[in-house]
Amino acid sequence: MRLFKNRLLNFIQKGLSARQFRRIASLEQLRGMRNGREMSQSLARRLLSMSRLEISTALHRLGSCAEGLSHSEADNKRLQTGPNEIGHEKPISWAEHLWLCYRNPFNILLTLLAVISFVTEDATAAAIISAMVVISAFLRFVQEKRSNTAADRLKAMVSNTATVLRRDPAKVAAAEAEKYFGVQLHPKPAKQMELPIRELVPGDIVVLSAGDMIPADLRLFTAKDLFISQAALTGESMPAEKFAVHKDASVSNPLERDNLCFMGTNVVSGAATAVVIGTGNQTYFGSLAERVSASDKTLTQFQLGVNKISWLLIRFMFVMAPLVLFINGFTKGDWPEAALFALSIAVGLTPEMLPMIVTAALAKGAVILSRKKVVVKRLDAIQNFGAMDILCTDKTGTLTQDKITLERHTDVFGCGSDEVLAMAYLNSYYQTGLKNLLDVAVLEHAHLNTELGVTQNYRKVDEIPFDFNRRRMSVVVSEQEDHHELICKGALEEVLAACSHVRHGTQIEPLSARLLQDIRNITATLNQDGLRVVAVASKEMPADREAYGVSDECDLVLVGYIAFLDPPKESTAPALKALRANGVSVKVLTGDNDLVTLKICKEVDLQVDGVLLGSHIEAMSDQQLAEKAETTTVFAKLTPLHKERIVRLLRSNGHVVGFMGDGINDAPALRAADIGISVDSAVDIAKEAADIILLEKSLMVLEEGVIEGRKTFANMLKYIKMTASSNFGNVFSVLIASAFIPFMPMLPLHLLIQNLLYDISQTTIPFDYVDKESLIQPQKWNPDELGRFMIFFGPISSIFDITTFAVLWYVFKTNTESAQSLFQSGWFIEGLLSQTLVVHLLRTRKLPFIQSSAAWPLLVMTALIMAIGILLPMGPWAHYFRLQALPLAYFPCLITILLGYITLMQVMKGIYARRYGWQ
Repeated sequence: MRLFKNRLLNFIQKGLSARQFRRIASLEQLRGMRNGREMSQSLARRLLSMSRLEISTALHRLGSCAEGLSHSEADNKRLQTGPNEIGHEKPISWAEHLWLCYRNPFNILLTLLAVISFVTEDATAAAIISAMVVISAFLRFVQEKRSNTAADRLKAMVSNTATVLRRDPAKVAAAEAEKYFGVQLHPKPAKQMELPIRELVPGDIVVLSAGDMIPADLRLFTAKDLFISQAALTGESMPAEKFAVHKDASVSNPLERDNLCFMGTNVVSGAATAVVIGTGNQTYFGSLAERVSASDKTLTQFQLGVNKISWLLIRFMFVMAPLVLFINGFTKGDWPEAALFALSIAVGLTPEMLPMIVTAALAKGAVILSRKKVVVKRLDAIQNFGAMDILCTDKTGTLTQDKITLERHTDVFGCGSDEVLAMAYLNSYYQTGLKNLLDVAVLEHAHLNTELGVTQNYRKVDEIPFDFNRRRMSVVVSEQEDHHELICKGALEEVLAACSHVRHGTQIEPLSARLLQDIRNITATLNQDGLRVVAVASKEMPADREAYGVSDECDLVLVGYIAFLDPPKESTAPALKALRANGVSVKVLTGDNDLVTLKICKEVDLQVDGVLLGSHIEAMSDQQLAEKAETTTVFAKLTPLHKERIVRLLRSNGHVVGFMGDGINDAPALRAADIGISVDSAVDIAKEAADIILLEKSLMVLEEGVIEGRKTFANMLKYIKMTASSNFGNVFSVLIASAFIPFMPMLPLHLLIQNLLYDISQTTIPFDYVDKESLIQPQKWNPDELGRFMIFFGPISSIFDITTFAVLWYVFKTNTESAQSLFQSGWFIEGLLSQTLVVHLLRTRKLPFIQSSAAWPLLVMTALIMAIGILLPMGPWAHYFRLQALPLAYFPCLITILLGYITLMQVMKGIYARRYGWQ
């Protein structure tokens, strides 16, 4: 027996695992260890179940014990549960990213037209169209790749560890040996070790102390003075007290259970031991991250708008191109030539440069914002910034500093009192326990010590530490050696329970029922202002003692209160004011309580029209909530899914919604919004879900982003309006000319060259100035308005095209097929110059060149294109393009026609603006 025992010890000292021991001992009955942890269908039900169990039962279910798991047990569990990691959104490959940059209706249509051109041996058209598509897709790909790379650097996580209890690898084997062989072995006791968080498994025992991050969902079984900051999950700025035993059995929200801690939160003060009950995606944090990563982001207003306008123009092309084909085929009899001409019309009707112009405008906006320390992860977010008419924002850490500060210090009757502040300072300064956020806030008033010499005049005698039964703590100090002073600070009701008198000025009065009611009224008013109230009391003691205890906390004199608040950022009020001035309404969506939120709203001058709590939202249908959301400013006590639901319903009401947040609880709403805005200090999952990341704490960049977004949109809209109306006019003119002129009014080559030159003239539109009037209100895509604009202004150019036809036909006698080259050259110049002038005529509601002049790149580019348009027929290369020089007498007629065009266009702009407005 002794020999067998020695062999066992030898194996155990070598680190024998339980599995190896079972194999050697050939103990059939020791095979396998059953994991008793039961998984319920609902995460909340599982968490509540673990919260309600006795700790011994919970450990048994998890296949663990108070000494923790062995390495082999943890390894076996990890094979089943996987590493303790949150599933993040998988980065897409470069090929998939390039495809997404290419994929839009216009690029696909242009590719089809390029293929048809190539098949019909029109290599020039195929090359031009292909170049436009490649440039557009590549520009977007490069800019988004740069932005995502910058965002990935921000999201890089530091490797974290947790303090875990691990049993000696042979502990289980020794227990089994004793059970089955009666052999008593003495392996080493469990020891603490630092392990990477990703290695934790359910059943691990974790040791927590101040500053630790909660590495998984935990069930506490010991806790001392434990405060947990849950702001990232719940939005509550004040830390939550946690206990080993939950006090209120009626609480059904896992986040409000006293004995549960959640991944992503952190320990503010105190110490605890806890058992891991959930890891990775099986945690509350993980369930939110999984929802964000798994759900496809719905199309934003920008994407929907571009798609609608794209299909409007495509449908127009599918109607007009066949008309041109049949009219020219029947009237001219040359169907192959008519088909090429119709194909050229289709290319001309398609705003080929739209993808490139949109991408260039968005990229320019991203570059400008990057100089203001804003990372734009998705280019479309730039335009959504400008279109945004509602900004939903979290409170804690977004509007506020996420830092508790001492807001007021008053006497018993609510009047400011430096004496109360001095006593609170002494209490916080001399306590030796872990100082919580409230103590830190008090101690930040260092001027009391430096200017008034508060602590210099005192010495510490003793202290009575804080505990959660009394909910107060006291220090005893001596200012003069003839007496001691006990200073007590703590929760109002607990301090009142130890008081028998109150200080009223220099007088001490008994604590009567009337005074007690007055005290409760005054502190209730402070609570309604969103302040957390802590009471301060004192008591003079004789100087003949050096040790004090809880029994001395009696017959105290209440001297006043100190009140705390998480203050707003300095930039919050001016930023919200600027957003209001730009037509963006702000709604606050927070997990914190309504009183604190209303206080912050008052301080930042945000008018509150209504308050809605999460408990009320639960009972409302989507239709009821959608109606209520329109008129409500503050939503408080929300869960993450409440926030997401509100954002989605506001979007369904036709709003372009932005959401700004930095916590885990904000991630679903960030994902659901048209534009998600976060900060570089946000949790990783929030930055992952966001479209834009602010690198500075100032919120004034929001206004700059809105203005930049509106400039970007205005310039994109200029291109679409100019191109749509001009192309419509050209096609209208072609239809008329084709019906009455015996030859082709313009060759397919001429149409392609004219279209290419016109598009090149507009490449600098993203760099153009925008009138201030166009930046006042949020801007959205409106296909109906574009169709009206196109039909209203398009035929205007046709009037002067027909005038040009008449001049060429009757004045310059181009009324035979032998003179068709002269006719085509004359219309080529007039068509290109009038199209190029449209750029300046329609870019502004004002008088062009005088009241509103374009930016110099656009001026230079349009002037250059007009010069090239004249030189092509008049220069030595005219025969290459099947054009010919025009007589000089043509140009006075041309100038007259163009002046008439400018005048009529300006008149019609005024009529249109008065009737429909000018976006």
